[in-house]
Amino acid sequence: MSHDLVVRNVRVVRPGTQESPLADIAVDGGRITAVGPDLGTDAAEVHDGRGQLAFPGVVDAHQHWGIYNPLSDDTGTESRACAQGGVTTSLTYMRTGQYYLNKGGSYADVFPEVLAASEGRSHVDYAFHLAPMQASHIDEIPMLVDEHGVTSFKIFMFYGSHGLHGRSNAQNDFLMIPEGERYDIAHFEFVMRGIQRVREQRPDIAEAISLSLHCETAEIMTAYTKIVEQEGTLSGLEAYSASRPPHSEGLAVTIASYLAHETGLPTINLLHLSSAKALEAAMLMAATFPHVDFRREVTVGHLLADVHTADGIGGKVNPPLRPREDVEALWRHLLAGDVSWVVSDHACCKEATKFGDDHDDVFAAKSGFGGTEYLLPGLVGEGLKRGLALPRIAELVSTNPARRFGLGTKGDLAPGFDADIAIVDPDTSWTVDPAASESTQEYSPFRGLEIGSTVTRTFLRGRTVFADGAVVGGPAGRYVRRPS
Repeated sequence: MSHDLVVRNVRVVRPGTQESPLADIAVDGGRITAVGPDLGTDAAEVHDGRGQLAFPGVVDAHQHWGIYNPLSDDTGTESRACAQGGVTTSLTYMRTGQYYLNKGGSYADVFPEVLAASEGRSHVDYAFHLAPMQASHIDEIPMLVDEHGVTSFKIFMFYGSHGLHGRSNAQNDFLMIPEGERYDIAHFEFVMRGIQRVREQRPDIAEAISLSLHCETAEIMTAYTKIVEQEGTLSGLEAYSASRPPHSEGLAVTIASYLAHETGLPTINLLHLSSAKALEAAMLMAATFPHVDFRREVTVGHLLADVHTADGIGGKVNPPLRPREDVEALWRHLLAGDVSWVVSDHACCKEATKFGDDHDDVFAAKSGFGGTEYLLPGLVGEGLKRGLALPRIAELVSTNPARRFGLGTKGDLAPGFDADIAIVDPDTSWTVDPAASESTQEYSPFRGLEIGSTVTRTFLRGRTVFADGAVVGGPAGRYVRRPS
């Protein structure tokens, strides 16, 4: 039979398998219809993969479109960086307050603006995680689930008395929450109870409804920032890491985990764990509360860079890049199977915004940087050197986040799944040059890093969106209601 597309002669990397056999992939109507040897060339389009690896399109479950640039702009440019890196679905965080849309109020008013700003501009499929910042947002969770297909939510634990970039004494102004309300542990508890109520009311989709937490402790960070600045012996990323010490993460993980136990909310995602102490706390909590289905996230930045190898204070991010011993601890946990997925935490922050007038003051710099284009090739290149199996990489960057976040047609190369495919050459390395990125960010903490594999082509629902080093065609991405 004739197909819309046949991707021939690729090593098909699938989750839960032992091998990656040479095979063909047939696509019809944007979905995979067959995977196997010798599917022929009777197709409207045939692509010869030349024995390269075919991964399920990456589900980058942690991005921040619109945090520093208008959402409409970031949706266009940063989704191009996604396609460049084999990412076919972006899950991006959004909240009310300063940055993003720079407004407070109800999600009934704000979220339609978010959807309108992003519609028709993305080169990859996308969805949003939302953060309940004020009490009334908890009451809106059922509406967000039912009307908009938003099934994942977030708490920024350190915002209790710490700003996005450092200490802050103007919490309510920064978060744009009503006078008299507090964004604190009690609010976190009530968010958990609200999400669990919705799960109980919708048992058919309960497993797709989850809460993610940024685990750092505001009081610890505020105190240690003062200590680091007063002592003045550390500088740059080393100073920033010391000002937000790893035990701040461990303590926040412990608090979050006990609240999950107390509220009966089992679907908890612990975001961007950056240190040995953070992972230690996460594993202790998993053993202590086995009824909580914890998922543990690590970013590619924390796996590929440390406080000394990153290219300057452009590597400022929350939680911070860490010393090499923490990087090695993350890899040990990843290879042991303790990490659920790997993400980019992509947040495009242009040079003028990032550094301001002083390129040497890490505490004055803005937090966050891009990197979705380095996620898959970086993990394949470094992972293979460290003995990470190809099917496990597919699970870490695609299958596991797709299943957790209700993306039922994403995350595998099998009949019935969306034909989201990333073709990777594992034998061609390259050196990071920010000028070669599709992102509008002019610098990168990965500058000069050798990436051990190359994404050669990306398909979104059977359509080529990246090939031969360039994004192909106009924006074809869709907003994905979940569960899908």
